[in-house]
This record gives sequence, C-alpha cells and structure tokens, in this order.
Amino acid sequence: MYSGCSDEVHHAAISSRWTFPDTFPTLRPTVKPKRTASAAKIVAYDPTRPNITSSRDAGVATMSDLTHFDLLPLRMDPQSKALGATKRWRALDAELEQLNTLHRSLLSLDGGAGGVPPPPIPVNPKRTGNVTKLRDNGNAEYRKHKYAEAIRLYTLGIQMALTRPLWEPAALVREEVSGLLANRAQAHMAMSNWPEGAVDAEGSVEARRVGNAKGWWRRGRCLVEMGRLEEAREWVRSGLEVEGEEAELVSLLREIEGSIDKKKAP
Repeated sequence: MYSGCSDEVHHAAISSRWTFPDTFPTLRPTVKPKRTASAAKIVAYDPTRPNITSSRDAGVATMSDLTHFDLLPLRMDPQSKALGATKRWRALDAELEQLNTLHRSLLSLDGGAGGVPPPPIPVNPKRTGNVTKLRDNGNAEYRKHKYAEAIRLYTLGIQMALTRPLWEPAALVREEVSGLLANRAQAHMAMSNWPEGAVDAEGSVEARRVGNAKGWWRRGRCLVEMGRLEEAREWVRSGLEVEGEEAELVSLLREIEGSIDKKKAP
C-alpha cells in the first residue's frame, strides 16, 4: 500500500511485504510486526524514525531485522499495464514475466467471473483435451517414423501444458509435461539426437521421479551412446534406487558395467 498514511496508522496496521514510498518505483521492504510481551501493540519498521539498536526491546523491529534491500527500477506500460524494468537482469525478468503472465491470465477470464480465478478443480477441459490430442497425434506420427513431425507436436503439447493458468494444479502440469518430454526424448533418440534426448529424459524425470522408468532408461541410453559411461552408470543406479529392480534398468546397468570393464581391460 502507499505510505501516505499518518505515523499512527502506519504503526498500528499490519502492512504487506512491500510499502511504496512517495517516489515511485522504489520498493521498501518491511518486516513482520512483532508483539510485545507486556502490551499487545503491533509495530512495523518505519524508516523515518531513528534506528533502534537495542535488542532488549523485542516489540520494535530494527534495521538488523531486514535481510537485504533491493532498489528495483520498475516501470509500467501504460497500455498493457505490464511491468518491466529499466535495467535488465535475468532473475528480475523471470519474476516479472511470471507476474505479467498471471495478470494476462486474470484478464482472460470470462466477464462474469469478476476477475476472480475459478476453483483449481475441475480444470478447463478444453486445454486438457488439446494437450491429449497433441500427444496422441505425436504418437501417431512417431509410429509412421515421421520423427521430426512427432517432435513438433510434442513440443506444442509441452508449451500448452506449461502455459496452464497458475491457479490450476501443479501436479497435473507435472504429469502432462513428464509424459510429453519422455515421448519427445524417444523421438530424438530415433533420430540419434542423443544430447537432446538426454535433456528431455532428464526433464521428464525431474517432473515425475517415481513411476517413470522409461525416463530413467532413456537418459541412461543417451549417455551410453555419447560415451559418458561413468555418468550413465551413476544415473541408472539412481533410477534403480527410485524404481526398484526394474528389468530394463537392470539390463542397461549390466551393459554399462560390461562396457566399463572392457574399457579398463589391458
């Protein structure tokens, strides 16, 4: 909120994390208010007051309670209302992009919703159907040995899954993305694109570690084909710890260890 309120109101109210000073767009972080043992008085940090250095007064937040201070050079586009920064760096750009994406999602809601997101469950069936259709079409192209087209369709499905509104269940996004990445990894492997296949298979495992033996196996196979045997062995061993004695992983581990032994033999 804006800091144009009186000192009395400013000290009595529980403020939000950020307080805007008179000169926009400087952001001034505040700390969580503390309650004294002797009196039920809530006090927030006020930069206009003298610093209090005594740690005995537990009811007043001091400068030491602030972990850091960041001056963010923010600007707002007058047309789209999107936030940007006059000075660019990757971390800030990522945060602003996420905030702007949420803003666009809220604007895209039906007029009757009043700008309030719907309940996270059930999800929008149209997007779910489109993701499923892209996956199935990709599978059909893969069976026809049209691997490049399959990769394109899987990629579209991944993009659609990742751009679900932020209020929809993250578990659903992970499930969809995990399967699509595993399928795209297989298509890359069919084209001998081992680095791309390894990256997609790893992403699939990161999205769903348990019950994803195919993802573990496909990255292991890609590493073997690239000659990275030691890394492949460690990866497959990790997969066996998660998946148990999965037959495909056990067989691949034996193959890898055999190749390593042959390489070490004089």
